[in-house]
Amino acid sequence: VQLQASGGGLVQAGGSLRLSCAASGSIFSISPMNWYRQAPGKRRELVARITSSGNTVYADSVKGRFTISRDNAKNTVYLQMNSLKPEDTAVYLCNLERRGIGGDDYWGQGTLVTVSS
Repeated sequence: VQLQASGGGLVQAGGSLRLSCAASGSIFSISPMNWYRQAPGKRRELVARITSSGNTVYADSVKGRFTISRDNAKNTVYLQMNSLKPEDTAVYLCNLERRGIGGDDYWGQGTLVTVSS
C-alpha cells in the first residue's frame, strides 16, 4: 500500500484548504483512515478519523472547522479545512490503519500546511 498526500500550501488565517490522500492497493475500502499532523517541536496528534463505514471522530481543536470524508471508488480520503488558524500550521500525514487487526499501519509522506496571521 502506498499513500500519496497532496493539497497543502500557504493560506491566510480564515482561509480554506482541502487535503487529499490517494491510496494504492485493495484494502483501502475496508480500513479506517486517519489524518494526523505534526508541528515543529510538538508531538504528532490525531486530527480526524473515518471508519470504513463512514463514522468520524475529530480532535476538539478542529471540530466544526474540519471535515474528513472518503471516496472508496477512488481510494481517496479528504480533509476539508475551513476557518484555518495559525495554530493549524503543521505537516499533515494520512494514515491507513491496520493496527486494530494486528497489522502494520501505512503512512503517507505528509503535506505541509502553513497558515499566516
